[in-house]
Amino acid sequence: MTDTLSDNTIHLVKATVPALQEHGLAITKRMYERMFRNEEIRDLFNQSHHGETGSQPKALASAILAYAQNIDNLGALAPSVERIAQKHVGLNILPEHYPHVAEALLGAIKDVLGDAATDEILTAWGEAYWFLAHVLIGREKAIYTSLSTAPGGWNGWRNFRIESKQRESEVITSFVLRPEDGRPVLLHKPGQYLTFWIEVPGQHPLKRNYSISSAPNGETYRISVKREPQGIAST
Repeated sequence: MTDTLSDNTIHLVKATVPALQEHGLAITKRMYERMFRNEEIRDLFNQSHHGETGSQPKALASAILAYAQNIDNLGALAPSVERIAQKHVGLNILPEHYPHVAEALLGAIKDVLGDAATDEILTAWGEAYWFLAHVLIGREKAIYTSLSTAPGGWNGWRNFRIESKQRESEVITSFVLRPEDGRPVLLHKPGQYLTFWIEVPGQHPLKRNYSISSAPNGETYRISVKREPQGIAST
């Protein structure tokens, strides 16, 4: 991978800004349709963000547009890149998942834009995608390493059991979670959350994020939710 994008790629990607402003949401919706044909890839994502509201396709459309608009000033995207990397780590996104996204994105651009998506445009977007992908992969690797080497840390999915629960109100219940392996858990900071993989019989796996509502003690996590979680958590 090169350290910079070529001038031709920058020019061509910026030239697609008007098309992305008009068709960006259609492209991202089509991209997810293509990706979710693969059940393994589909189950990586929180499907509640792909329902009627379509919050995830909308967010991605905005992110792709911002990338195209700032392709010649990537420093402006640093905060967004950090947020994406943190979310990816929560969902256990790995380098081997990125080719699936590339294929789906470029295919969606072609599907939606038709003849306007020339080979030259697709090549430019392919270069732009992989440039950003390698930035994300590098940052995510650093986060994974930091988490796995910290006391009580881990990577990937870890089994937790519900040790106790307490009804806080008519709609809120708190759950104390302890890891099944009996080992310590990572001390958390205020505002941090856990990502849960929730197995529901007869349904696709669910992904949900819950903020931790207890002080860090190195042994358990306490979360307060509106419905009972069942499953395993990822950092």
